[in-house]
Amino acid sequence: MSFFTKELFTFLSELEENNDRKWFEKNKSRYEDVVRTPALEFIAAMEKPLKKISPHVLAVPKKVGGSLMRIYRDVRFSKDKSPYKTNLGIQFRHEAGKDVHAPGFYFHVDTSDIFVGAGLWHPENTVLAQIRTAIDEEPAKWKRVAHGKKMTAAFRRYDGESLKRPPRGFDKDHPLIEDLKLKDHILLANLKRSDVTGKQLVNRLTDMLKLTRPYMRFLCDSIRLPF
Repeated sequence: MSFFTKELFTFLSELEENNDRKWFEKNKSRYEDVVRTPALEFIAAMEKPLKKISPHVLAVPKKVGGSLMRIYRDVRFSKDKSPYKTNLGIQFRHEAGKDVHAPGFYFHVDTSDIFVGAGLWHPENTVLAQIRTAIDEEPAKWKRVAHGKKMTAAFRRYDGESLKRPPRGFDKDHPLIEDLKLKDHILLANLKRSDVTGKQLVNRLTDMLKLTRPYMRFLCDSIRLPF
């Protein structure tokens, strides 16, 4: 079944042009109808497929505190005081995590970029150290799950922050030094608008996330989490 319509993109486009509280309050019923309600229905539909990928990754269809990310921006430390996010964000987090830094899957939709992601975003230094140790100890396995032909044909590495120098304890000539420098461990794959509005969204997303299972298992194993 279809969850989202073209109106999702119309709403997000108009929000980009009118990112203020007055406009949003006037159009809040549209937000409910074309963004939040279908998003919660989609999250609910992902519960069973996700359990088959990993019983430890959760799809929680709640308005607040679940898989649907808040539309309200945290502007406390930002020069940009726009009050609303202009994208739909859904995160299926590991049961052990309580925020966006936990291992999991992410589904992002905005007017110019649609993608699915898998991995960890900005994990703590102790967590990064565990992942680096695992990569160093099992380089062949890491190359297979992160850089294998099947994976690189479907996913690309998130171009996030990296250390400028080798992390402590690792030589600059290490064969996987660029991976060891990473501050994020995320794989991304793009989708089309027709995927979002089509009837096969759950199947499409499920098939893509299945491909990341070895990668996610490696990351979770390295930080002592079940997958």
